[in-house]
Formats: sequence, C-alpha cells, structure tokens
Amino acid sequence: MQIAQFAFFHSIAPMLFCRNHWEENVSPTGHEINAALNRLVAGTTSLQHDGRFHEPNLNGTAGDYISFDSWEWPQGVALYGLVRLWLFSGRSDVREIVEAWYAKQIRKGLPPLNINTTAPMLALSVLWRETDNPQWQPVLDDWANRLVADLGRTPEGGFEHHVSDRINKNELWDDTLFMAALFLASYGQASGRQELVDEAARQFLVHARYLADPATGLWFHGWTFDGRHNFARARWARGNAWITAGVLDLLDLAKLTAPVRDFLLGVLKTQVEALIELQSSSGAWHTLLDHSDSYEEISATAGIGYGLLKACRLGLGTEAWREAGMRALCAVMANIDQNGTVLNVSYGTRMGHDLQFYKDIPIQPTGYGQALAILCLAEAMYHVES
Repeated sequence: MQIAQFAFFHSIAPMLFCRNHWEENVSPTGHEINAALNRLVAGTTSLQHDGRFHEPNLNGTAGDYISFDSWEWPQGVALYGLVRLWLFSGRSDVREIVEAWYAKQIRKGLPPLNINTTAPMLALSVLWRETDNPQWQPVLDDWANRLVADLGRTPEGGFEHHVSDRINKNELWDDTLFMAALFLASYGQASGRQELVDEAARQFLVHARYLADPATGLWFHGWTFDGRHNFARARWARGNAWITAGVLDLLDLAKLTAPVRDFLLGVLKTQVEALIELQSSSGAWHTLLDHSDSYEEISATAGIGYGLLKACRLGLGTEAWREAGMRALCAVMANIDQNGTVLNVSYGTRMGHDLQFYKDIPIQPTGYGQALAILCLAEAMYHVES
C-alpha cells in the first residue's frame, strides 16, 4: 500500500484538475484528451524493466513483463491499444511503431506458445486485416493452428491458463479471454476461418459458466477443476475489466450467432449494473471490487471505462453507463503523469488463495496499464466535443 500511496500523492495536481471538471459537469475536451494520448504513446514505448521483479520463464530465459521491447502479454495489450489508436486517429507514426515492433520480434524469433504469449497476436491480426500485408498471415495462421491444437484443455474444453513461467493445470482464468480468445475471434473473422470464431465463442461460454458469479453478476478471477472452486472467490477489478472490454471487443471483432451474442450481452449487462454500483466517488474502482479497503486501481478503471463508453457508442448501453464511463475517464486522466506514465496500476496478478493477496499486489507502470488508458481515452473522443 505504501507504493500505491506514493503514486497517489504524486498525481494530486491532475486529480484536482479532473475532479473539478467532473464537479462542474464539464467533460475533458478533445484537445485535452488528445494531448494525454500523445503522452501515453511516448510513455508506452519508453517502458523499461528496472530489475525490480525477477520472474524467470520455464525455459530458463529471463521474464520481462514491463519493457516495451519484449514479447509477452503486457506488451501484447499495449500493442492492441496502439493499433486501436491508429484506427481511430489515422496516425502514421503509431502504425510505424507497431509494424516495426512486429518486424523486429519476428526476425528475432517468437517465444514458446501459451496463453500470455498469444496476446501480441491480437494486434497483429487487426493490423493484417487493415493492411493485407502478406508477411503477417503465415505467422498468424501458424499460431492460431497451434493454439487450438496444442494448448492444454480443461474439462468441457476450456483453455488451461498456461503462461511462460507456470502451467496452471485444470484452471480457468478470466485473463484468458482477452489474451487468447479475442485473437481467435479477430483472426478467424478476418481470414474467413469460422472454426476459429467458433472456438473463441466456446471459450467465452465455458469461462462464463465457471467464472461469472450468479449472486452478484461480477466475475471471479479463476476456477480450478481440482477441487472445483473459485480459489479466494476474488471479484478482482482488472479481471472484470478484461470481461467488460473483452465482450464488447468480441462483438466488435467477429460475427457471433444470435444465441451466443444474446447470452453474452445478458452476462455483460448484469456485470455492468453491479460495477456501476461499486464505482467510487473518484470515478475509479477498487482492486477488489467489493472491498473498499483495497486500493483504487487504474488499469481496471480504464478497461471498464472503455467498455462502458464503447457499449454506448454501439447502442448497447444506457445513459448511466455513459456517465459512469466518463467518470472513469476522469479518474484515468487524473493518473497520467507528465511523462505519459499511468500511475496506480497493479503489477501482474497471479491467482490468489486469499483476498489479502490482491490487496498486497505492488504498484508498477506496465504496458497493459498504458494500453487500457489509451483505449479508454480514444473511445472517449467519440463522446466529447472536439
């Protein structure tokens, strides 16, 4: 908690600015959001691992979940944020950053396949869809084929949450849907491979069966078939953000059958109504959604805010959703420093066996924190005056 408080006090000035905006019922202007987006791009591409965390991979290589120049899930989410920003703004410099990143990584050689190393494939699939560059398709095809054929499965066909430093056998995590299923949906739709879209839909359905809490509408972080339980029964904020954003992006990236679409929309609406009730006065959400003694966490706030605003743009949400999304936008903008670093972002979070575990996760700038902020701000540009 000391780390979180340190970041908080260093962001007082922008927080007061954004709070005053909200109290005066004035949304940030398009100019203000665009300036913040420029800083976010710079902050994202300059992230470097300072050695604070040592997490070696199963193959003995060093794990790097912070530096922009690394093929892992935080960087994969960062790239997706940059690609979405390029699609929104048409900025050639952003496209060049993304294309250069992939060209360099592919020349260097890709890492072993797992759920988390699949994350960078999502942005690549969207890039290929938009540019039709033939150099990307063999990479996408090979990865999609191996993901479906080789990845471990739980009972009922869910993807086991295998990651670079651990095999989480017989476990379902809500992270899986954003990191792997969205790629299959995106690439399957763009390439005409319906079997990949169907696999993505199946993953959302299986995960919803075991992770969506029927009592609250929120999602648990994980489920294990070994003992059949939801671990700490943690209603973890960023995990819920992966779902809010992920369901909306799934519907945006691929065409689903009506029953699947309607089911997922029902799950989403139930979740969002619960989320709105738990939003704090600052516009943020706590890292454990229903525990106000846990710190407010900005990557989750950005992801949820993005989903709420996107739902309204697509005609799927109410005015209450838009209002909550704009409050989340203010909280996110209040936590972007002058260097474009998103503050109060919790570090990568393993499966916790008690709730205190989540309250103790340290604060660390990350690619996913940057990207979720980019997604939230770019989506907000549809809702504000230029």
